[in-house]
Amino acid sequence: MDVDFIFKIAAIGIIVTVLHQLLVRSGREEQAMLTSLAGLVVVLLMIVNAISDLFVTVKNLFGL
Repeated sequence: MDVDFIFKIAAIGIIVTVLHQLLVRSGREEQAMLTSLAGLVVVLLMIVNAISDLFVTVKNLFGL
């Protein structure tokens, strides 16, 4: 796992937080929730891909 991966997740979190606050203060709570949900899905997909790469590496390491 690279440090850039953690920075990408942090950047997505900061962007989603700012968008969420802007949308809530403008009275668009539903769109704010959808923005947060979309950010969560993007980060979860990134993590699933990283875990998949980890399993492939372990599988190749042990020759399974």
